[in-house]
Amino acid sequence: MFDTKIAIVLRNNLATWQKLNVTAFLMSGIVGQSPQIIGEAYRDRAGNLFNALSIQPVIVLAADEAAIATIHRRALEREVPASVFIEEMFATGHDVANRAVFAEYAPEDAKVVGIALRTEKKIVDKIMKGATPHP
Repeated sequence: MFDTKIAIVLRNNLATWQKLNVTAFLMSGIVGQSPQIIGEAYRDRAGNLFNALSIQPVIVLAADEAAIATIHRRALEREVPASVFIEEMFATGHDVANRAVFAEYAPEDAKVVGIALRTEKKIVDKIMKGATPHP
């Protein structure tokens, strides 16, 4: 049905609140990159209007620290636009601080806790190799 795939991989040792927080942030990056994935608003039988949602399913995966570093490297090598969340961003409280702390790290020393991609299915599968379905 879709030529593309959306996949989010989370480091497998995060607290539950961290997993949820990172997933939300990463998906907002995907939507920012590809606003066309947002469908029509929802309306219930009573006529209440609700926000539109993604028209495309999202796969959430898990990986250990080494696998997520490999996934990060593969995304960079293939020049696939990605949403990335690093561990140090948990200590910040707003976007400007997030970007400032993110800029302090290079791919080889970033403690990546989550990555989200939306691109051709086969490419996503190759990049995400080693990640498993989130439990």
